[in-house]
Amino acid sequence: MDDYTPMIRQYLEIKEQNKDALLFYRLGDFYEMFFEDAEKASKLLDLVLTGRDCGKEERAPMCGVPYHSAEAYINRLISMGIKVAVCEQVEDPSQAKGIVKREVVRRITPGTTVDGQLLDEGKNNYIAAIYGEKDAVGLCFADVSAGVLKATSLRGADAPTKVLDELAAYHPKEVLVCEGFPVGKAFSDFVSEQGIFVQQVAALSREEAEEKLARQTNRTREALTEDPEIVHAAGVLLSYLDDTVMCDLQHMTNLELYSQNRYVEMSVQARRCLELTETMMHQNRKGSLLHVLDCTKSAMGARMLRSFVEKPLYSLAAVQRRQNAVAELYADAITRGELRAALSQVYDLERLMGQIMYGTANARVLTGLSKTAALVPGIKSLLEGKRSEELNAIREDLADLEPIARLIDAAIVDAPPFSVREGGMIRQGFDEELDKLTYIAQNGKALLAEMEAREREATGIKNLKIGYNRVFGYYIELSKSNTANAPAHYTRKQTLANAERYITPELKELETSILQAQEGIKELEYTIFCRIRDTVKAESGKIMKTAAALARLDAFCALAETAAARNYCRPEIDLSGIIEIHEGRHPVVEALQKDTVFVPNDTLLDTGENRMAVITGPNMAGKSTYMRQVALIVLMAQMGSFVPAKSARIGLVDKIFTRIGAADELSAGRSTFMVEMSEMADILKQATSQSLLVLDEIGRGTSTYDGMAIARAVLEY
Repeated sequence: MDDYTPMIRQYLEIKEQNKDALLFYRLGDFYEMFFEDAEKASKLLDLVLTGRDCGKEERAPMCGVPYHSAEAYINRLISMGIKVAVCEQVEDPSQAKGIVKREVVRRITPGTTVDGQLLDEGKNNYIAAIYGEKDAVGLCFADVSAGVLKATSLRGADAPTKVLDELAAYHPKEVLVCEGFPVGKAFSDFVSEQGIFVQQVAALSREEAEEKLARQTNRTREALTEDPEIVHAAGVLLSYLDDTVMCDLQHMTNLELYSQNRYVEMSVQARRCLELTETMMHQNRKGSLLHVLDCTKSAMGARMLRSFVEKPLYSLAAVQRRQNAVAELYADAITRGELRAALSQVYDLERLMGQIMYGTANARVLTGLSKTAALVPGIKSLLEGKRSEELNAIREDLADLEPIARLIDAAIVDAPPFSVREGGMIRQGFDEELDKLTYIAQNGKALLAEMEAREREATGIKNLKIGYNRVFGYYIELSKSNTANAPAHYTRKQTLANAERYITPELKELETSILQAQEGIKELEYTIFCRIRDTVKAESGKIMKTAAALARLDAFCALAETAAARNYCRPEIDLSGIIEIHEGRHPVVEALQKDTVFVPNDTLLDTGENRMAVITGPNMAGKSTYMRQVALIVLMAQMGSFVPAKSARIGLVDKIFTRIGAADELSAGRSTFMVEMSEMADILKQATSQSLLVLDEIGRGTSTYDGMAIARAVLEY
């Protein structure tokens, strides 16, 4: 190391602490990369690879990007699954002794980015942590951009398989796998197929994990969950976020604990085959159930509705609560229309707070928050007098954000600039010192003329004048004939052939003010902005509670609007074990068929004589459509939605399984028949008497009578 220059030594020391990331090292107006990072980044980002003297005979490979456009390059790297560490100057270069001190101020990964250009506004950007062994696993999910933190535990010999089902429900961009978790082929294949960024991490001790979780959720260690797997998974995830995000995540204080029996269980295969959020063939949103149901007006509502679709409820009381809210909005078209009009103007409060906490927010983020806060009282009044428990809970959760809105409106101009470092964002009249600097910057010549007039009056010297040069700055000039009348507080600065030049404390103060006013304005405006941002941070709890309430309201309004537009009915939900549908329709096929009327049909299933229905017919007769239609209607009913039918009675199901289509894994030595049998075996192991099974052909990969025998055996079992 001694052979390198001081700057390269500093770079290498910081890089040693960030081996797993590309290091963006701030050097003047650029972020530079050196050595292997430079070679890698130049290829990935199509940058010119140059070199720099590093103290040794050879030059260090180097490439860089301008600091003002660095985010675009960082986003490209993140989208490739590459971790980036951003190293900034943390002291004023003019005051530094030797090399300027630098530190990594943030690390960015696919699961921790809050940049809107990389995020789908209708999807949460989750990062997950997995802790445990074969029969006991803890899972924790976080969305830093939206302030979401939730966790669960899985028990039993099939826990590793259920991990994949949970990952399929949340679609994390990044997964932390603690040492000890069995990463098998199924897990590796899944994360590879989904493009998930996976990192192996060391587990924390129980004490460390508890400390992390207690501090984040503002609880005592005794008040935490007793589930050790959850504590460990959450502790690992929060520790990773501390090291990566490097900011106070006050908007993520609420850990939502959920159990598996709270939601309908669905395998990866079932989610894919039922095309809940994207189509099987092209992975398009159009053609999915979510596409049909989602007429939300806000990004928060879109994410909430997506969570409804991904995680249908397995609780009669919870389903009926949602149904009652949807039904009340469905029946009141006028109020629903007014609510949707207001919600269409709502900004994404969750992600605005994410940017504020992350330190990347600009003044436009604050004005967006203020405009949303101004809509809350009107939305709250529209919910007055509603009977449903859920709508009343939403109304209670809508906090009074008026003080925050007043502060932002008083401080920030109506159309602030994008940058927070260039000034022009603080309203005139908000800060006396800033107004003074602004006046000086805008009226420097007038102030000098006023001083010149005052000095002439005070001295009686009519030809006194104030001038400026680059060497001495501003000065008072007196002719030789008037130098004897110069006041005592005038300090001689320069002698000319026919005149003397002087300075005074007042003139030097005005000079400093004029020359430094513009920079002073920028610095002071940024200081004021940070002060307002910190005030907003302190109210993060109220803001996040309001955001969640608005999201739920938007999702309910969307379900009611879809029900009204598509002639859906409210299903009767009970624990009877009966599925009885009159004139049911496939929600997606019906919506996408513009020229053909969907022919409705009936369904009757129960746990007695009508435990199963065997559907036969020629190709293209609609067998698969009918079977999936039943599963989708059940799923919609249990997410609290109305359903496409004349009437429906749905006995709650605990799990939905599908066995659809033919596929093989020849590279793994699994034929079409073997894949089919493995899937069927998993279903038979996990299904209960309350599960719904959609089996589109069994036993087709073998001889006719063997296949018939397998199908018969499965049905009998």
